[in-house]
Amino acid sequence: MALQNKRISNDEFYKTQKEVLQQWPTGKDVDFDEAVAFHKSLPEHKIFSKKLINAKNSGTTLIQPRAGVALIHEHIELLTYLQDKGEADLLPTTIDSYTRQNRYEEAENGIRESMKERRSMLNGFPAVNHGVSGCRQVVNALDTPLQVRHGTPDARLLTEICYAGGFTSYEGGGISYNLPYAKNVPMEKTISDWQYVDRLTGIYEEAGVSINREPYGPLTGTLVPPCISNAVAIIEALLAAEQGVRNITVGYGQCGNLVQDVAAIRTLDELTNEYMQKYGYGDAVITTVFHQWMGGFPQDEAKAFGVISWGSATAALSKATKVIVKTPHEAVGVPTMEANAQGLRCTKQVINMLADQVCTAANLELEKEVIRRETRCIVDKCFELGGGDIAVGTVRAVMAGALDIPFAPSRFNAGKLLPARDNDGAVRILNFGNLPFDADMKDFNRAKIDERAKAEKRNASFQMVIDDVYAISKGRLVGRPKGLRNS
Repeated sequence: MALQNKRISNDEFYKTQKEVLQQWPTGKDVDFDEAVAFHKSLPEHKIFSKKLINAKNSGTTLIQPRAGVALIHEHIELLTYLQDKGEADLLPTTIDSYTRQNRYEEAENGIRESMKERRSMLNGFPAVNHGVSGCRQVVNALDTPLQVRHGTPDARLLTEICYAGGFTSYEGGGISYNLPYAKNVPMEKTISDWQYVDRLTGIYEEAGVSINREPYGPLTGTLVPPCISNAVAIIEALLAAEQGVRNITVGYGQCGNLVQDVAAIRTLDELTNEYMQKYGYGDAVITTVFHQWMGGFPQDEAKAFGVISWGSATAALSKATKVIVKTPHEAVGVPTMEANAQGLRCTKQVINMLADQVCTAANLELEKEVIRRETRCIVDKCFELGGGDIAVGTVRAVMAGALDIPFAPSRFNAGKLLPARDNDGAVRILNFGNLPFDADMKDFNRAKIDERAKAEKRNASFQMVIDDVYAISKGRLVGRPKGLRNS
């Protein structure tokens, strides 16, 4: 069947499901009716979608870490620590790299090695190998809602097992878990595979079990212009809604300029609801997630806490529904659970201090309008290229470079767009590639970067991009030449 943004029929879905569940032996344990009964037995405080709705209604920003290890007992121990000592409002289960690539035999070897070495030999939790029963052990052991976080282009079997296992939130999408993660996977395949994920979510929704879905907001993580990440989030939300998903969290990764970041989260919420209403999905509940800085971190722990605190403040002032928290050990490898808990407590402290404050910067509305215009240009171009079909149009937009993610490894991504910061640290666009911007928007971006170039007494060039990529790890936001760092 040719790719289109159309709800998968029951016949087609169940035919594919039989093949998916045969990919690894644990697939045979998936029983939809029994899984629905298990979900309905969960207390309300363990259900992700309900906690998000309560936070949205109360204006609260929830905190959530990243975490995952190979063995069930150790994974429970880790998450219990983050729940009790880190005061996490929401908990993750980060999936290992072998599972993300559907290499389940190697994940099985990693489990055996982890048991032998008595420490995790995988960089996450191999949920497919542990199966439904293993996932249930984790869900039953904790008092906090659990989300699956991974990075898998073909996540169909992982989704089946995690949903049957009782997880109530699931991250990813056909764009955000392809272009930033994979090199050789065609867009048509990942969008199709993620339509299966979303249809499965929709089937649970129709059975009375509302599972939260979250497109991955940060994409490649560094200097991604808000219009790019917001456009991807909106497209993935529309694709999910067509398949019946009704609780969606759209995300954005911190760029570092307070006004731009606050404007980005607020316009992301606004525009997602706008497009949902426009295309007939007005009954979907939309919440937002802010990801703390995803680029390089200072090696100095005190400076790293400064970066975390800045992200916490931005999340609170933007009124994001939740924030994904980093740790002070980001620069030195896999963080300890103690460091992870420290990052959580630091974030909660800042959020509590800023809970009643409102960001009223004079230029906030200007920034919001810039992001609105740029995002609408990209999303509307995708619809245009697809003749009204967002799935088809997204594939064509990626091929044409009308949707272009900076620094993505995928060979299907144009890779012509180059971002750089302006003189205030906001992320602008240095090289537009084939983005469908009008002359006014291009002139605005050029003028902002030229203003910085003039202040730094150098030409606007690729060197600015390089300097900006490494700036925060060196204790700055804007990558200025030596002698101008405090300008």
